[in-house]
Amino acid sequence: MAGQIPPQFIDDLLTRIDIVDVVDARVPLKKAGKNMSACCPFHNEKTASFTVSPEKQFYHCFGCGAHGTAIGFLMEYDQMSFPEAIQELADHAGMTVPTTTSASLTPAKQNLYELMDKVSQFYVHQLQNHPQKNKFTDYLHRRGLSAHIIEAFDIGMAPDGWDNVLKTFGGSALTIKQLNEVGMLSSNDKGRTYDRFRHRVMFPIRDRRGRVIGFGGRVLDDSTPKYLNSPETALFHKGSELYGLYQAKKANRKLEKILIVEGYMDVIVLAQHGVTNVVATLGTATTSDHLRQLLRSAPEIVFCFDGDRAGHEAGWRAAENALPMLGGNHQLKFMFLPDGEDPDSMIRQEGAEVFNQRIDKALNYSDYFFATLQTRVDCNSMDGRARLVEIAKPYLRHIPAGVYRDMLEQRLAEIAKTNMATLNKHLDKLAPVKKIRQTKSLTPGVSPVRMAITILLQHPDLHAAVSEYDKIASLELPGVTILVKLLETLYQAPHLNTAALLERWRDHSHSEHLQKLALQTLMLSADELKFELTGIVEQLQKQAVKDRFSYLTTKTSPLTDDEKEEIKAFR
Repeated sequence: MAGQIPPQFIDDLLTRIDIVDVVDARVPLKKAGKNMSACCPFHNEKTASFTVSPEKQFYHCFGCGAHGTAIGFLMEYDQMSFPEAIQELADHAGMTVPTTTSASLTPAKQNLYELMDKVSQFYVHQLQNHPQKNKFTDYLHRRGLSAHIIEAFDIGMAPDGWDNVLKTFGGSALTIKQLNEVGMLSSNDKGRTYDRFRHRVMFPIRDRRGRVIGFGGRVLDDSTPKYLNSPETALFHKGSELYGLYQAKKANRKLEKILIVEGYMDVIVLAQHGVTNVVATLGTATTSDHLRQLLRSAPEIVFCFDGDRAGHEAGWRAAENALPMLGGNHQLKFMFLPDGEDPDSMIRQEGAEVFNQRIDKALNYSDYFFATLQTRVDCNSMDGRARLVEIAKPYLRHIPAGVYRDMLEQRLAEIAKTNMATLNKHLDKLAPVKKIRQTKSLTPGVSPVRMAITILLQHPDLHAAVSEYDKIASLELPGVTILVKLLETLYQAPHLNTAALLERWRDHSHSEHLQKLALQTLMLSADELKFELTGIVEQLQKQAVKDRFSYLTTKTSPLTDDEKEEIKAFR
C-alpha cells in the first residue's frame, strides 16, 4: 500500500507534523533531556523506557524494542492500516491525501467497516423485533444473560431464511461484491448466492478500535457446525483477533491481568458476573500475534482451559507458542478447570469471588512447563532424568537469552539432579557469529559503510558535505547499494528528516535494519560526524578507483580505447 502513496507527499507530511504532538495526544510525555519520555504504551512497565526524539522524529522503547515514525506509531497504537495512518496525520496537518490513494484505498476499506456495522445493527434489530425473536431471547435468558449484557456485546440474531442480509444490503452489484468481500455471503456449486449466517445467535467481533470486522454465529439446535465464524477477509484475520478485548479495555481503565478462554459465551457470561478482563480466541490456538497484543495490554496473562484431554493439549500448544516471548516484565499462567466444567458453568456454581481465587492460584509458566514435561518421563530414575534434559532442550532453545531462561535452566538442573556445569555441556547455545572481513573501519567494531549509513540516517543534512560518491557503487561491499541510494535520495530531496528517510524504505527488506541503525548512539559531535562521513566516502572512492585500476591492468582480453584512456587518467 505504501507504494501507492507518492513518497513526496509522505515526505511533506512528515515535515509538517511533529511526532511529539501525535504521541502526546495519546500517551502523556515528559521532558527528559533533549528527548521526551513516558511509560511504554506497548508493554507494561513501572519505569519509563519509552522515548520520543523531536530531532529524529522517531520513537523507541528500550524495554520492548518498539520503534518507528509517527506513521508507525499510529499503525501500532491505534491499530490503523498504512493509508489510515496517512489520512489521520494529513487531517491533523490540514493536508489532502492524493486523490488516487484516498479514493481507492482508505474509503474503500472504510466502506467495508461501515457495511459491517450496519449488518451488526440489522442483527440487533432482528433480535428486538423479529416475529421469531422469542426462540433466541429465551435461549439467551436460559444462559443467564441480562438485557444489559446483551446490549453491551451487541448480540443479535440472524433469522431463518436464505437471503435476509442479501436482500437488505445487496441492492447493487457493488454492495453484493462488498458483502462477499467481508464474508457475509456464500455460494454453492450451482452459482447460487445466499446468506452465510442463518438461524443463529450472532456475536459481532470487534477489533481493538471497536470496529466490527466479523461475526460468530451459534445455532439453537443440534445443527452443525455449532459455532460458525466469518472466513478470512480483508478485515478479519482470526489468528490476530481476540473476541472481547475491546470490551475488556472499555470496562477496565487499566488491565492488570487478562484471562484467555475458549468461547464467546464464556467471555459474555463471565462479564455478566463481573469478571470483565476476559478474551477468547476465534477457533484457533493462541498465536504469537495474540500474545503480543495481550502482553501490551496487561502484565499478566492467564490461560483458562477445560480440564479434559483436549483442554490440556490446547494448553500445551499455547505454552509452545509463548516460548519466544518469555522473560521481560510480564507473567504467563495456566488454569485448568475440573473435567467436564467450563468457565460458564464454574462461575454459576462458585460465583465471581471464588472464580477469581482460582485465577489467582493459576500455575506459573515454569511450574506448568516442567510439570508437563515430567509426565513424559520417570524422574525417579537417572535414565528418566537424562531423557527429561533431552526433551527440554529444543524448548529452551526458543526462549530468549536472559535471566528467565537462565533460571529455567537452573530449575532443570535441580529436577534432573545435576549441576549447571554438566547441564551447560549439553544445552544448545547460540552459535558464535562468524566474523566477516571488512574494510578497515574508522570506528572500531563498525564497518565504514555501516557507519556512513548510520550517520546519514541520523543526520541527513550532513549529506551536503559529500562532494563525490560516483564510483563507490562499483564496490562489492555489504551495504554499498544502500549507502548510494541514501545519498541519491538526499541529493534529490535535501529537506528529508530521519523519519521521512526511513518511510522511504518502509516496504524494503532492509527497513527493520535501517530503523535499528537510526537508534544507535553516536558518541561524536556534529563536526566529528561530518569529518567521519566525508572520510569514509573519500576512502571508499579511493578503494573503488584502486580496484578499477587493478582490474584494467590485469585484464587478459584487449583493452578498448575508452579503457586505455581511463588508465591514462588514473596515471
